[in-house]
Amino acid sequence: MTQEIANSELPDRARVEKTGAHLTYGLEYALILIAGVTISLIMTPLLGRLGLRLNIVARPGGRRQHTGVISRLGGLGLIVGFFGALALSRIFAIPTADPNETRRFWGLAVGGLLMGVFGLIDDRRELPAGAQYVGYLIASIVAIAGLIILERFNNPLTNQLVVLPALIYIPLTLFWMTGMTVTVNWLDGLDGLAAGVSAILALILSIHMVRSGQYSVVPQALALLGASIGFLYYNAPAARYYLGSNGAFFLGYVLGALGLMAGGRVATVLLVMGIPIVDVAWTILDRWRNGVSPFHGDRRHLHFRLLDAGLSTRTIVFVYWGFCATAGTLALILSSRLYKLVALLLLGGLTALLLLYLSRRK
Repeated sequence: MTQEIANSELPDRARVEKTGAHLTYGLEYALILIAGVTISLIMTPLLGRLGLRLNIVARPGGRRQHTGVISRLGGLGLIVGFFGALALSRIFAIPTADPNETRRFWGLAVGGLLMGVFGLIDDRRELPAGAQYVGYLIASIVAIAGLIILERFNNPLTNQLVVLPALIYIPLTLFWMTGMTVTVNWLDGLDGLAAGVSAILALILSIHMVRSGQYSVVPQALALLGASIGFLYYNAPAARYYLGSNGAFFLGYVLGALGLMAGGRVATVLLVMGIPIVDVAWTILDRWRNGVSPFHGDRRHLHFRLLDAGLSTRTIVFVYWGFCATAGTLALILSSRLYKLVALLLLGGLTALLLLYLSRRK
């Protein structure tokens, strides 16, 4: 592969320096955000009621302890809101100096759509874990084909740019995209949890893109932010519609892709998603240690453990949101990559200690 400036903010910065102007698109950004919120607000109940008609629903029992029958097609409203706002952003045609940006845009759009459709099939058929992971990998291959790749990053210890060869960045990108999809899917256990955390990460990435001069990529994060906010109106505790696999798979893919497109902000994504990521790793190890399949759904996740410990759903969701927002703020404030690494290790360690404590409670 040629040495494209993939996952870097340099193209837009170069454009700003060349023109000698500070380009801002406040009105365009506002319209994109409003479009995402509005379309999601309108479409979520419409598609949610369609889920009730088609019997694509979540019933009481198992891991979830909700009451009543709730549609699992609410996530489609979020997806439609995202693509509606994304379509509007193309009308504005915000300029870029990156010749590969259009290719990455379509990698994001096609991969996200693919994951939404695949999640819809899972909502309808309840696919086995193996089939789900095949779908994750196929979508990840779409991302790589769209040059959404984990090719370069700054070493937090030396602050030097590290550029990886294809032999390393291809499997690393597959792992990153699949891991983000799994993380968001497993996070979707309580009302408003996954969608709220996703909205926070989309906001943090939007701010970073503006600060780093990636003006033409900001609309993609704002479209997700707006769609997530509109969906949360119906999904925050107590939820009227669920995200479903269609929404969870979609969010995981788009967040993973945006993290790479936003100047390769892997550290930022890891900080905001630190608690859910540690929870995924812990849950896999805990299941394996107890002779249970790592992919067998149960109540070992941190949010379920906190619920079983007596905390309310609303309290747990707000605590998650608060920690993720704080971590995202630190990612924006801390200039030293070493400090970000220390913050990430501290957050991961505290989460692991909490999981250890809760796992030993009867």
